[in-house]
Amino acid sequence: QVQLVESGGGLVQTGGSLRLSCAASERTFSNYAMGWFRQTPGKEREFVASISWGGWTYYADSVKGRFTISRDNAKNTRYLQMNSLKPEDTAVYYCAATKRDTIYAKVSSYDYWGQGTQVTVSS
Repeated sequence: QVQLVESGGGLVQTGGSLRLSCAASERTFSNYAMGWFRQTPGKEREFVASISWGGWTYYADSVKGRFTISRDNAKNTRYLQMNSLKPEDTAVYYCAATKRDTIYAKVSSYDYWGQGTQVTVSS
């Protein structure tokens, strides 16, 4: 069982930056693909970004050019650097992990989820 713990959320003004972290309990986390998703009340969880075990990255169009997903395998941690934040980026952000070779933009592709961290962007 892999445990994921997100951190780094908070309140920021429009145009500001935050870096989210997702720390894993699994020592072989480098073998996992990882994704970031976000959710607002009353809406479905939506894909934000993913990074495969091989390091390939993929982004939702809404965040492309503003967000960057990265990893530090030595620390079993993945990051989401969020720049030029907008009010519509306000959501609870979740990290998720899977060992499957799958479509990483789908919620159903992931086996393990963190508890979420709130990001609020004020206008």
